[in-house]
Amino acid sequence: MMKGEYGIILQTYNVEDMKSVLVVLFMVIAFSANAESGYYDLVGEADKAIKEHRWSDAEMVIMEALESDPDNPSNVLLLSNLGIVRFNLGQDSLALDVLNEAHRKAPVSVVVLENRAKVFRSMGRDKDAYNDYSKIIELDSTLLEPRFMHCMIALNYLDIKTAQTDIAAIEQMAPDGEELAIARASLYQTIGQLDKAVEQYTILIERAPSSVYYGGRAACLLMLERYGEAADDIAAGLKLDESDSELYLYRAYLHKRRYHYRDAENDKRKAISLGADPNRAEALLK
Repeated sequence: MMKGEYGIILQTYNVEDMKSVLVVLFMVIAFSANAESGYYDLVGEADKAIKEHRWSDAEMVIMEALESDPDNPSNVLLLSNLGIVRFNLGQDSLALDVLNEAHRKAPVSVVVLENRAKVFRSMGRDKDAYNDYSKIIELDSTLLEPRFMHCMIALNYLDIKTAQTDIAAIEQMAPDGEELAIARASLYQTIGQLDKAVEQYTILIERAPSSVYYGGRAACLLMLERYGEAADDIAAGLKLDESDSELYLYRAYLHKRRYHYRDAENDKRKAISLGADPNRAEALLK
């Protein structure tokens, strides 16, 4: 030990001491580099498993990555991914737990909010999903998917003013997009402007025919009592997807309106067997 020019006590080391210190520092740096490399290797493995829909493998690798470096700032995104992985494994409650944790760590992360809203919707918690979509819109009003989902949930709650505001925003973002036509068709159905809804479904069918769009148009045509056209749409939809429970339900309704009660009952049972809500089916065919 000796005093320097300003009386500060200086520690003196011999050469061997310095060598020992450098060796320890090198080992610490090397260990940290290897640990970080191992963490990102696991992240890469998890991403690959997710892309290949190997959900169980992805869950295992993500958990290993989290345990290997619990303080890594990237863990928020890992937790978000883990939530979606567990969602795809059918573990909605566990998915929500980790997404809530991710949200606590990063309350303004749009990715986390989007993933949590998806899980909320799956659980039938539309109000919670709506709140998350509202937060996303506050954070970034230029995102199409959250705005579209916000609109659709607003329509479910018959909040027409909000839905119209959302549709105006969607029109600015994607004037020729599928989302705009779907949102408009849903709005027109909700407010009873069925002819306009039919026009929007026709646009969708011409762009990309699907059983869902044929079903949407058929529902409007049934309400307009244009039964021949509705029958054609139901048949066209079933050609595309013979397991569409909604189309069997509409055909059951059509049979009833035409007094074909046995056929109506058969289609009702078929619709329920394919997943239609029995209470809704009964109410529709009363």
